[in-house]
Amino acid sequence: MLSPDKLLPFEKHPFQVREDESLEELMESIRCYGVLSPLLARPKGEGYELVSGHRRRLAAQKLGLEAVPVLVREMSDDEAVILMVDSNLQREHLLPSEKAFAYKMKLEALKHQGKGTSCRLGTKSRSDETIALNSEESARNIQRYIRLTNLVPPLLKLVDEGRIAFSPAVELSYLTKEEQAELWDLIEQEDATPSLSQAIRMKQLSRMAKLTPEAIYAIISEEKPNQKEQIRLKTESLKKYFPSHYSTQQMEKAIMKLLEDRYRSKHREQER
Repeated sequence: MLSPDKLLPFEKHPFQVREDESLEELMESIRCYGVLSPLLARPKGEGYELVSGHRRRLAAQKLGLEAVPVLVREMSDDEAVILMVDSNLQREHLLPSEKAFAYKMKLEALKHQGKGTSCRLGTKSRSDETIALNSEESARNIQRYIRLTNLVPPLLKLVDEGRIAFSPAVELSYLTKEEQAELWDLIEQEDATPSLSQAIRMKQLSRMAKLTPEAIYAIISEEKPNQKEQIRLKTESLKKYFPSHYSTQQMEKAIMKLLEDRYRSKHREQER
């Protein structure tokens, strides 16, 4: 039994600990039944580094618990990373950026352990394939997620918000940091994000060292077929009406449901 305050968060923990409805439900469960599943930590310095249980730790702190059950285990850095990632990848509603950095950390840990050179069916097994064995994602998709870690933070934020789709984001990750910064400025200026075909063209021009600011502007300012006669609402203006963890897609779904409910209600009134 250890004080939650003595448990240090895992270094470079890629998963966000959100103070949302899910945390409130966890707090209510702990309030009624206590912490049923021990947290996992390892000795570090004068204290302990938390490997698994960051949400339970925060819930316990907010409830003012003096101690929580903790399983303390000696483990190497690589073992700790793998356990930390595996214990969190099962969570629902993970952001693309969380998956991206988690997969990258686990891939590097597996390479350090030498597991990427183990033989399977007569061929060498890559580390991303090793990850895929314990994941719903394919090895190729894991590599695509890891590509997202090459995006500059403002662009990666747009991916998390759902404003840039996953496939275009992967293509944009091949642009230089300077090109990405220019693209970000134009996205804000034009209030438009690149489609998959536009992202592929930018990637091709970048490889030929021809992706100038003028070329980026010419591509991003093109009118897409699915953007004609479209009503645009800025994400920031909508966020105050929704929980902080809601993605753009979740907000859009909620708005459409409200409009559909209102339409049905009005239609019923007209039939009376």
